Amino acid sequence: MTRIYLILLAVFSFFLTGYSQANEIVWPDGQKLAVSLSYDDGLDSQLDNAIPALDELGLKASFYILPNLSLYNRMEEWKNISRNGHELGNHSMYHPCRRSLPDRDWVPQHHDLDNYTPEQMIEELTTANIFLKALDGKTERTITLPCGDLLVGNEELYLKHIRENFIAYKGQGVESGFSVIWAPSNVAGDELIEFVKNVPAETSLINILFHGVGGDHLSVSTEAHNKLLNFLAENTETYYIDTFMNIMKYANTHAD
Repeated sequence: MTRIYLILLAVFSFFLTGYSQANEIVWPDGQKLAVSLSYDDGLDSQLDNAIPALDELGLKASFYILPNLSLYNRMEEWKNISRNGHELGNHSMYHPCRRSLPDRDWVPQHHDLDNYTPEQMIEELTTANIFLKALDGKTERTITLPCGDLLVGNEELYLKHIRENFIAYKGQGVESGFSVIWAPSNVAGDELIEFVKNVPAETSLINILFHGVGGDHLSVSTEAHNKLLNFLAENTETYYIDTFMNIMKYANTHAD
């Protein structure tokens, strides 16, 4: 199992500045752990496979979408997932990433974050928030940073310029203790379940970042995905499953 994202990515909440491992969260019904299921890039396979499985079990998740062909061709379906209690989150407009990092040849030169200025990234994320508001009418937003990258122009942290625009974000950084995160692909359902069951003892929040589900890119099979969902639905006394927005808002107001 590849867990590179567990090492490289951590969750930081603008609500939870200064959060330490000494803080403990009591989740809504006394659950041991919160689980945020999220889906990046706004893919057809998410509408076709992930949403029906989530809705059948009554689980809520976060979708970090892009203005792509899926949005263009199936906009009403994307609007409906928000109406049904799922979260639409910011994932930028053009998914800029740092091309200079390993295995980043796929990043177009004109979307190379190493060549961006902070002002360009601020403008792009602000535009994405405007686009999302047009879809769901909401003004509060969380963000999953494209590729987890924090630097623009290869040197400056851009998040300090946009804190007031987001409730919380997921991005590259040092493991926080409060949360762990994994972006799985091509893994079995049992591996997904074992990841959830074997997080460090101090963990309060598990983030699983899916991309394709039974199709598209960085995919997990529908069987593996559904096996995880069924496990979570059968163990709600242990796991609090909700949108990332709701989880982080709750954590802010219920930390001991």
